[in-house]
Amino acid sequence: MALLTGKVALVTGAGGGLGRCHALALAKEGAKVVVNDLGGARDGSGGGAHSMADKVVDEIKALGGQAVANYDSVASVAGGEGMVKAAIDAFGKLDICVNNAGILRDKTLAKLTEDLWDPVVDVHLKGTYCVTRPAYNHMRERGQGGVIINTSSTSGLNGNFGQTNYGAAKAGIWGFSRCLAIEGQKAGIRVYILAPVALTRLTEDLAGMGEMKEKLDPSLVSPLVVYLASELAKDQTGTTFFVGGGRIAEMRMVTAKGVTKTDDGGLWTAEEIAARMSEIVLPG
Repeated sequence: MALLTGKVALVTGAGGGLGRCHALALAKEGAKVVVNDLGGARDGSGGGAHSMADKVVDEIKALGGQAVANYDSVASVAGGEGMVKAAIDAFGKLDICVNNAGILRDKTLAKLTEDLWDPVVDVHLKGTYCVTRPAYNHMRERGQGGVIINTSSTSGLNGNFGQTNYGAAKAGIWGFSRCLAIEGQKAGIRVYILAPVALTRLTEDLAGMGEMKEKLDPSLVSPLVVYLASELAKDQTGTTFFVGGGRIAEMRMVTAKGVTKTDDGGLWTAEEIAARMSEIVLPG
């Protein structure tokens, strides 16, 4: 029996790139899949190109799997609710939600206008909320647990030049997911965070990415998604994973031991802080 036999999965932004690979990998392990894709360009413009989602559904069916397409936008509450409804209408339930949809509108902050900020935050951060909330509530009401996998990025967790909008949204997804992992424990709902590195249409023009085409194939990320969606990963809820190029590594927010001042009621002076800074910051 395949790892995900009997499970129903929703993958957003699954018309190409990472999302397509995730959908195919989940289907190969027996999951029935809702393939969501608005069909827009990499900057979020356009939309309505249903052929992107439809082609992936056809690929899954050609493999002997079951899938349906959905064309809703992740950036609206109605869209998120529509995706979950599509899963329930087609397959009776939803067990796995993979939030993958994303867009890029890169600019340095000095040139980052509101029309470049809002859509990126809407798709990534608000979109994660819009899809996750109805998926989470359905899983909780069913009482059978579930898995939510949210896509963050090293741009948000480590930083990257020219991506303050994207990085802010991706860091927000990390915080959202860490909180939800705590909330979901009582209901048996596991939450994971991915920080993938892969060559897709979103990253193909970033410095050095084109030279890494084979090493950064998006299909190298998807086995981790399958693992996290399965019962094999039942003890790792709330974990953040860097994944790409064959490498998988946990990422964490860490706090140094630091220094605690006990005299003067714990009130530091700026000069005292400067003198102890080597003990306050992490090495390296």
